Amino acid sequence: MASPMSATLNSQAEFAYGAGHVNPLKAVDPGLVYDANESDYVKFLCGQGYNTAMVRHITGDNSACTSGNIGRVWDLNYPSFALSTASPQTTVNQYFTRTLTNVAPGGYTYRARIFAPQGLHITLSPPMISFNGIGDRKSFTLIVRGTVNQSIVSASLVWSDGVHSVRSPITIVVLTKSIT
Repeated sequence: MASPMSATLNSQAEFAYGAGHVNPLKAVDPGLVYDANESDYVKFLCGQGYNTAMVRHITGDNSACTSGNIGRVWDLNYPSFALSTASPQTTVNQYFTRTLTNVAPGGYTYRARIFAPQGLHITLSPPMISFNGIGDRKSFTLIVRGTVNQSIVSASLVWSDGVHSVRSPITIVVLTKSIT
């Protein structure tokens, strides 16, 4: 089953939709959030090669890049998943870790659905997560494997408990060098 925001419907896939349509009533009760704080962004920047001076310029505080806080750039606790490759026909094999935070009262069990184009294999561990109450946090790993045959490959992950639905885009972009 193709996602409504797939490359089969629009060649620019996820990049054609921007932030998408926001339903204010559902936004008040999202169920789950990908909660990221300043230290998550500092780890991301340090993992991107920023040095302490650059990070301090951005944060305006005494944040520092140390061996203990250099994060994998793929693990910023952000609701989207993206990676790039240098050329088409490249086989990708990448994992991402994320943490979901329950913001709904009560306990809920979410099941994951993955929408991916043919040739792209996306797996999730665990594929089902149960939360006990507000503030409960659970982590998962998403693994993307396959061969990229287009300039943009688009997929998505949807966590649903039957009431709430949390969608995350997954994109792979082929970066080609232009000759000028």
